[in-house]
Amino acid sequence: MKILITGGAGFIGSAIIRYIIKNTQDCIVNIDKLTYAGNLESLADIENNTRYVFEQVDICDRVELERVFAEHQPDAVMHLAAESHVDRSIDGPAAFIETNIVGTYTILEATRAYWNQLEQTRKSVFRFHHISTDEVYGDLEGTDDLFTETTSYEPSSPYSASKASSDHLVRAWLRTYGLPTIVTNCSNNYGPYHFPEKLIPLMILNALDGKNLPVYGDGMQIRDWLYVEDHASALYTVVTKGEIGETYNIGGHNEKANIEVVKTICSLLEEFVPNKPDGIEMYQDLITYVTDRPGHDVRYAIDASKIERELGWKPAETFESGIRKTVEWYLNNKTWWSRVLDGSYSFERLGTTVNKDKE
Repeated sequence: MKILITGGAGFIGSAIIRYIIKNTQDCIVNIDKLTYAGNLESLADIENNTRYVFEQVDICDRVELERVFAEHQPDAVMHLAAESHVDRSIDGPAAFIETNIVGTYTILEATRAYWNQLEQTRKSVFRFHHISTDEVYGDLEGTDDLFTETTSYEPSSPYSASKASSDHLVRAWLRTYGLPTIVTNCSNNYGPYHFPEKLIPLMILNALDGKNLPVYGDGMQIRDWLYVEDHASALYTVVTKGEIGETYNIGGHNEKANIEVVKTICSLLEEFVPNKPDGIEMYQDLITYVTDRPGHDVRYAIDASKIERELGWKPAETFESGIRKTVEWYLNNKTWWSRVLDGSYSFERLGTTVNKDKE
């Protein structure tokens, strides 16, 4: 199978590409605009593989998308390209509307035009897999409630509202045009190659540098944490085995309050890096509580029983094993994250990205 993946230079996109190249014989066409969070260095392990092709393309560019479809003739699309940081969406929502809504519309239309001209055998097995978030559901009131695939949408931020809109577009293209779509909604991802503005890598790198560890409000916001490599295996399971028109929630079965996550990171750093920056006795001493984010959801929790029951997937990592692997990865990969922090990966990519068609 040849899979076209949008946003493949991002955190989750690069994880699914690495997973597919390393664990299957499938081919990948990676299209990514390479905004600030797109980093081709996250794909260094597989970039020379003959089953991998990169195209620097904006999903809002219909002409370029049509060229990519015509040239590469994919058998499936996995749509991950999105603006994804809640704080950035509050400060500047326009980019989220453009990429997450207009971009999804554009890739849907380009896919539909391509799908319509396929011969019947290829047309019947084609899939458009839209990767979304549990944030579209809003937050949960009770301590025992879980998001299911039929939970109503109540997005709280410009980011989650834009993702909710993209979900609705995907389902409408199935209902109206018959485009064979599948939707997945995942919980909070973490793991290797996570952009340093996100909670877990931010806490790791700030602590190593002796900087404050800013925690919103009282830190009691609860999230279900999903190790990114588990998510990658779930996504591949869905695109190859999922039923057209279905939605699958993907979670890690790891509900943790933000403050608990931060304290766990501090404890691991005490174990791995006991020699701290000058003037610091304990990493937890760096924790500072800051004004809460506007509209901050209190609790997310995923019921992932459907994907386990129907497709046989469940996460391999506990939070304890996954967070340990994550902290160790950041300690062992300073070159990657230091180049992200100083922006050098971003400057260099502008002059080096080319179409790598090696097939």
